[in-house]
Amino acid sequence: MPYKKNQRSEFMSTFTAELVGTMLLILFGGGVVAGVVLHKSKAFGGGWIVITFAWGLAVAMAAYAVGGISGAHLNPALTLSLATIGDFPWKNVPAYILAQMIGAFIGAVLVYFMYLPHWKGTEDKEAKLAVFSTIPAIKHPFSNLIAEMIGTFALVLGILALGTNTITDGMSPFLVGMLIVVIGMALGGPTGYAINPARDLGPRIAHALLPIPGKGSSNWSYAWIPVVGPIIGGVFGALFFQKVFEGENNPLFWVFAVIIILIFVAAQMTVKHVKED
Repeated sequence: MPYKKNQRSEFMSTFTAELVGTMLLILFGGGVVAGVVLHKSKAFGGGWIVITFAWGLAVAMAAYAVGGISGAHLNPALTLSLATIGDFPWKNVPAYILAQMIGAFIGAVLVYFMYLPHWKGTEDKEAKLAVFSTIPAIKHPFSNLIAEMIGTFALVLGILALGTNTITDGMSPFLVGMLIVVIGMALGGPTGYAINPARDLGPRIAHALLPIPGKGSSNWSYAWIPVVGPIIGGVFGALFFQKVFEGENNPLFWVFAVIIILIFVAAQMTVKHVKED
């Protein structure tokens, strides 16, 4: 019989909950990408719709699993965003982020073993990396950074805005999962929508360390974008919610607004130099 919420809390710490939740997130999310892109998988060629829906369900299932214990952040950008507006204690931030990173790494390792015979049969090095981490459709650092910023802005603002509604008990994780689906469909095309530093960096480290046949580069020159972009966008999403929905004036709102405007300007000024592969 399943544990009741208070019984689970006695056995599982918030650190373990974030680790397990993020592990499940990557197991399901990375798993669907593997199924779609690795040769001789029965899901091969399933496409973008399959991937976006499965990622949304992955977030929902992970949140259902551990939300009652840790709040199911599962994302350093969300943890930092909530701390910035005072909705989460800063003293707990390092432990949450460490747990998320470890969980993401373990989840990626499980995906590797889940599809163990399929790596050798897939020649496409980029497809193998895509199972673990995001890759931009068109490489342009400022534009890629903006895509991750906007996606995570929508994620954090959406999560906080959902909290202003009266929602039937037990429906919140599902609605957040649907939010992930629409972000993937509407905003995921340019970069693959990491919108989560742990989701990208933890599996990228796993990709670098695992003995994947013919895996190629882990693309470390790009790795900073799905870390920095989600943090900037997520924090600004929380500050925007605080200012617009709650009427609180936080000086950090204007600091991040200026940073974001400068990034937008830099993207516009450099886009003419983009080389489409």
